[in-house]
Amino acid sequence: MNVIQKLFSKPKKAKVEFCQRNLEQFLQEENYAAYNEFLSHKNIAYKEFECQSKCKECRLSPYAIVNGDFVTAENSDELLKKMAEYID
Repeated sequence: MNVIQKLFSKPKKAKVEFCQRNLEQFLQEENYAAYNEFLSHKNIAYKEFECQSKCKECRLSPYAIVNGDFVTAENSDELLKKMAEYID
């Protein structure tokens, strides 16, 4: 890649996918604003699916699929931190 392309290339959007049922189960109301702020960044594209067929994982803890990788945490606050670290 030449220097001009490196200097002026657009940063790739991070793809974040959620399971609606998992969010309903684990996302706490006090974290709504933090999630909204995180997901409103212009370098993040997110999508919420009704079900992602990961029922075993879904019952155990909050998760998201970030750029194709499965990211899980103990609670929704920790998941948000892990997603931010993963994207940075």
